[in-house]
Amino acid sequence: MKTSDLSEFDLYLFHQGTNYHAYEMLGAHFVEQDGKKGVRFAVWAPHAKSVSVVGDFNSWDTRVDPMIRIRDGEIWECFIEGLKEGDIYKYAIEPQWGGPHIMKADPYGFYAEKKPNTASRLYDLSHYDWQDKAWQDKKAKESSYERPMLTYEVHAGSWRRTMDGEYLSYRELADQLVDYCAKMHYTHIEFMPLCEHPFDGSWGYQATGYYAVTSRYGSPDDFRYLIDKAHAAGLGVMRMPQVSASLWTGYRATSARTSRVSVISMAARSTSRITSSVPRTGNGARRTSTTAARKCRAS
Repeated sequence: MKTSDLSEFDLYLFHQGTNYHAYEMLGAHFVEQDGKKGVRFAVWAPHAKSVSVVGDFNSWDTRVDPMIRIRDGEIWECFIEGLKEGDIYKYAIEPQWGGPHIMKADPYGFYAEKKPNTASRLYDLSHYDWQDKAWQDKKAKESSYERPMLTYEVHAGSWRRTMDGEYLSYRELADQLVDYCAKMHYTHIEFMPLCEHPFDGSWGYQATGYYAVTSRYGSPDDFRYLIDKAHAAGLGVMRMPQVSASLWTGYRATSARTSRVSVISMAARSTSRITSSVPRTGNGARRTSTTAARKCRAS
């Protein structure tokens, strides 16, 4: 995954509200600095008096790894050597008025602890090896507007459970859900919100991490495996945006796979589609059908 070096141009776009790859700039990224391997943290906290990174690696001590306010005056940065994938962390924010530090998860984090815990987890998005070249080549050669489209809308957590009543993992969904949709001749799978969220009952509509697929079902690479399996079966994948559940029509859909960098980034290019008023199937899914003229092909 590409990592921004917090250049003047990237900062300019960010403050203009037009940096559509801000996840490459902010958050926690595995990098090498001065021959040392570690993680660069960056967070936007313009009104903080001070910010530090805390986690098990420094005993959650706010004095050990302070961040430095960079030249724009609003973003804080630091580099910590020797951290490993899976380490948990938060930002300790000291407010301007003093008082105790406020512990915050990373708004640009790529992975999170499972509920009820709320810390972010370090994750390196650069090591997954995509296996869908045939799908990508086919998509580049064919016109998506000349073929019909049949979409299976589904909530990953309630479509099917294990014999013990547990969620299916992304890898189990890759086998069971993809196989079902292929046999039923769907062209696309559309997931209801998959961003990290604290409350199961919200079905994902109360997002706390727009750049992290929920850890309920596995890791970001497990989710990528699901996308790979869908593409291998000839299925496109979309995901519903984080909007009110009542907005079934006229919403904006974004791709579940965002140009192979951010797993489920709100910076992805949006394309519109209209959902037909087809009733739910009773198993956490909803069948929707559109014509090719809807201009809504995704990943």
